Amino acid sequence: MGKKIVVKQTGSPIRRPGKQRATLVGLGLNKMNKSRELEDTPSVRGMVNSISHLVKITKEIG
Repeated sequence: MGKKIVVKQTGSPIRRPGKQRATLVGLGLNKMNKSRELEDTPSVRGMVNSISHLVKITKEIG
């Protein structure tokens, strides 16, 4: 088990490109203010950085 991050969706995917919607679904987010605890890997960080205007990292665990 490595480090984990808690990602919270803060923006709506309405009127966003399909790629950004797919990234939200890939992170397990689909509703406003929903949070997920994810492994802190380079691929997850890249996904979060690509939609940083829609999500926020609320906590880093470990």
